[in-house]
Amino acid sequence: MEGAIIPAGAADLLVTLDQNYLPQLRVMLLSLRANNPGLGCRVFLLHRSIPEEEIAALSEDLTRIDISLQPVCIDPKLFEGAPVTKQYPQEMYYRLLAARFLPQSLERVLYLDPDLLIINPIAALWQMEMQGALFAAAPHTGMTELANNVNRIRLGTQCKYYNSGVLLIDLAQARGEIQPEEVFDYVDAHRSGLLLPDQDVLNAMYGERIFPLDDFLWNYDARNFTNYYMRSSGMADSDWVMRNTAILHFCGKAKPWKPFYRYRFGMLYRHYMQLAERTFGEKHMLWRLPEADAGDP
Repeated sequence: MEGAIIPAGAADLLVTLDQNYLPQLRVMLLSLRANNPGLGCRVFLLHRSIPEEEIAALSEDLTRIDISLQPVCIDPKLFEGAPVTKQYPQEMYYRLLAARFLPQSLERVLYLDPDLLIINPIAALWQMEMQGALFAAAPHTGMTELANNVNRIRLGTQCKYYNSGVLLIDLAQARGEIQPEEVFDYVDAHRSGLLLPDQDVLNAMYGERIFPLDDFLWNYDARNFTNYYMRSSGMADSDWVMRNTAILHFCGKAKPWKPFYRYRFGMLYRHYMQLAERTFGEKHMLWRLPEADAGDP
């Protein structure tokens, strides 16, 4: 992407999920719109089984907040040669292979997990110079550094271990460099050692091709407030986060839409939940998330 002109007033976003995560998607995109009022957004939704009526309702809702939905239904036949099991679902490949499914005219896309809040402008991330990298992503530093070291040893890598929940992708380069068969072969050969399959594959195969982002700003792990605060010598208090952090990531099994969430910023998430219910109607905000999120990083 080096030298490319990135539009300042528009961003192309990518999400990959099933219908159980549609309430979280609505909350995330409402928070993005609330804090990026002048940013034109197209959201490409890669999925394989969301009912048409759910897609239509989501599209109508997003139109109300001036976001365009571009659904892309993935043909399962494309993954007939891929290792696909309950632990390794078809969807785990979507963000890595996004260049195969998105329009050729797109040169980059910003992937966002649904369990995020966007609380400040993201234009600087969207326009970021990636210095020839395939991806831009943030390692979760500090409290999770020991886990990151273990992951490097486990995967046999030398680079930082990056979180895949916020991922800026150079599609123009990915079309030539990321081959589905190579990804499938890697998963098949290493499946017994992959704990967080899509994230592990990203780091093991492309870790040296990732431009590092500052997780304080672009992928703040909401579980680790105390650690961020200590590492910043007291600078990154709650007020600092609210003024400076763009993306809060509610990582892990504990989620702020579930009962008894104990980490900081849970009340902020519930505020946006309430706004989403007022904006889109309660019928679209039924929290049906399955327990399958237990392995979320």
